[in-house]
Amino acid sequence: MKQLLFIFGLVISIQLHAQTIYDFKVTDIEGKTFDLSSLKGKKVMLVNTASKCGLTPQFEQLQQLYMQFKDSNFVIVGFPTNDFYSQDPGTNDEIKSFCVKNYGVTFPMMGKIKVKGDSIEPLYQFLTSKSKNGLEDNEVKWNFQKYLINTQGKLDRVVGPRVKPMDASIVEWIRTK
Repeated sequence: MKQLLFIFGLVISIQLHAQTIYDFKVTDIEGKTFDLSSLKGKKVMLVNTASKCGLTPQFEQLQQLYMQFKDSNFVIVGFPTNDFYSQDPGTNDEIKSFCVKNYGVTFPMMGKIKVKGDSIEPLYQFLTSKSKNGLEDNEVKWNFQKYLINTQGKLDRVVGPRVKPMDASIVEWIRTK
């Protein structure tokens, strides 16, 4: 009986301390620490980006979406990656310059990371592993895959790379409480 109670208590403890994005700190595109706990209470779209991809024009809609909803408890956080056919080979400074010059990006951009493979960023380990995110196992299929995070910091939905940022299903998700 004591063992059963211990196990039950352990399960409750794990559930109460389940990971959220707020448990992670990343490095922004300027090399500064960005604590994702600063986003508490907001809906968040995490998206891996690339500057030389057929889907790169999605930056335009990402910026449009950010401008439309940034004052409504919503933020986009971009994560450049060179994991798919070397489609973001530049330095962080080059990536930042490209995004600002070509798409007027003002949403937070992080430093270049790995979103797959042996060196995958811990945040992306969380996003892609059901045992960590509590929703589903998935893999980053391509540049511009979107992870929708609810106001409690939990993964709500994974949106494929080809779904455009202004898609009605994403806008509806942002608007619902």
